[in-house]
Amino acid sequence: MSLDHWLKTPSGRYVLNWEQAQMDRIVADIFGFHAVQLGLAPLSALAHNRMPHRWLAQGAPMQSDAGHGRRLLCQPIAPSEPSPIYSDPQILTAAATRDEGAASSGEVQGHGAAGGATEALVCDFTDLPFATQSLDLVVLPHTLEEVSDPHACLREVDRVLVAGGQVVIAGFNVVSLWGARQALGRLGGPLFLPQRGEFISPRRVRDWLRLLSFEVTAGRYGCYRPAACTQVWLDRWRFMEKAGDRWWPMLGAAYVLVATKRVRSMRLVGKLWQGQHKKASVARPVAHSRRLP
Repeated sequence: MSLDHWLKTPSGRYVLNWEQAQMDRIVADIFGFHAVQLGLAPLSALAHNRMPHRWLAQGAPMQSDAGHGRRLLCQPIAPSEPSPIYSDPQILTAAATRDEGAASSGEVQGHGAAGGATEALVCDFTDLPFATQSLDLVVLPHTLEEVSDPHACLREVDRVLVAGGQVVIAGFNVVSLWGARQALGRLGGPLFLPQRGEFISPRRVRDWLRLLSFEVTAGRYGCYRPAACTQVWLDRWRFMEKAGDRWWPMLGAAYVLVATKRVRSMRLVGKLWQGQHKKASVARPVAHSRRLP
């Protein structure tokens, strides 16, 4: 079972609602012209963003998935419905070369909550079909956990972001009740989360971002309720939200990080003046002056 299907379970909807609320709050204050979300179509991370050009990129479908061989503890309550994905590369080149002034004058039409429509495409997350320094915002909802090479994915994000661009990363926290339940499932028995991918701790993601000259500007943990498969038990553990946010904030099952790309600028020095500097004249004290007869 993929992560998209697992999000239809009660626990999946619980974490999806929390991440949706965090994304709506974060991306609403990020401005620019081009934004892209890499993966996780059930999460509308760019719904409240006001950039005129927005894309939802989905990874190429894999032939085999190791997660199908293991039974999950929670099963989705609704059947999966495939979403239309367009892989025409012309929508990238046409939108990337569009005049930015046309977008601000109202020529872009869309149906989103803020800004224009979100286009969909299929691409490799380690080789994005965008020009260098052409995007202002990149959202990675559980993308680093799904890709085969998370380092290459972050390097590619660093390449396509402009100086001062921002990246928003969401993932599962390994140091949490959900992480402990997933570790027990790997030893034997049913898994709580899909087997594909692995948890990446927020501290490890911060280290990767620092190596790429990113500055982590914000972060938040959430989803403190224990791993449960029914809505009834999730509602019984509702008091854990306020208690966990106050007493053990770093033990949340999910986290969100916001980082800004920093580029060191050069200081331009002009040509040195080749001429000889004129010596400054020293004023003569009036008390020592003497008028000759």
